[in-house]
Amino acid sequence: MSPGRLLERLAALIPILLGVSLIVFLMITLTPGDPVQIMLGDSRSSPEQEAALRHDMGLDRPPWERFFVFLWNAAQGEFGLSFFHRRPVLDVILERLPATIELTLVSLVLALAIAIPLGVFAAVHKNSWIDRAATVGSLLGVSLPGFWFGILLILLFSVTLGWLPVSGRIGYSSEVPGVTGLLLVDALIAGRPSSFLDALRHLVLPALTLALPMASVLTRVTRSSMLEVLRSDYVLFAEAKGLTRARVIGRHALKNALIPTVTVAALETGSLLGGNMIVETVFGWPGLGRLVVEAIFSRNFPLVQAAVLLYAVTYVVLNFAADLLYTVLNPRVRL
Repeated sequence: MSPGRLLERLAALIPILLGVSLIVFLMITLTPGDPVQIMLGDSRSSPEQEAALRHDMGLDRPPWERFFVFLWNAAQGEFGLSFFHRRPVLDVILERLPATIELTLVSLVLALAIAIPLGVFAAVHKNSWIDRAATVGSLLGVSLPGFWFGILLILLFSVTLGWLPVSGRIGYSSEVPGVTGLLLVDALIAGRPSSFLDALRHLVLPALTLALPMASVLTRVTRSSMLEVLRSDYVLFAEAKGLTRARVIGRHALKNALIPTVTVAALETGSLLGGNMIVETVFGWPGLGRLVVEAIFSRNFPLVQAAVLLYAVTYVVLNFAADLLYTVLNPRVRL
């Protein structure tokens, strides 16, 4: 991609981010509930104290002024103070972000490890019992609500069988010094396999809950794409040359069949980051999604605005990365 084209793509992000910021600001402004009243609770505060707190939080300014102050600060990497943590919003988000990133990465790897082999196998053995089972499983995976599936997993593997923990990231006795914030990596750096296994046990159920719906979508996409590629002339020509079936699939068909899978995987990864709020809440996972849910209930406006803006940036960047990967898989495509 030429530098000019790259700048053009980056410039296209500006109106998207502005639009997202405006929509989020309007939604949280119009949502009933006063953060000052929520913070004070049942305490017998005087009107002067309420006014002082409202002024301290910047809520006595007109909405349009608050919105432009937010934009100006965000452009400089400042998102203000969290109403309830009384700390910079960016620090609060960065503290929770590694947990969400770790959960998302493990879920993504798990989904790809399930979807690609299953989708390819179902396409190669079309109309077999495995193909039908994969199709039915994909439909179930797409249809089941994530939070409901997560609760089922908790009831089965945690409550009934007692194999896996119900919530949290790691046991107190297994905690390791934070280096990257990713507990699996930190446990390896600290040379503590017992902590690694404990963190992995805590990760299994939430990762499965997020990965299975994504794997269902990717399985269907990979299967459909693979079926189309297998009917292509160059694949038939490769088979006519006497190449083995495994070589035709592995070296000629799979690479092109993965192009739509990569695009959908990028979109789904953005959804994983933004859509794991309920799953993190169900499993008590101390990540960004759970933090946003808490911020919404407490009307912590600066934190909600910053988190949603981060989600939007991540979503757009992932799509941009998918476009670049698209050109690698298919050199005929030019951005």
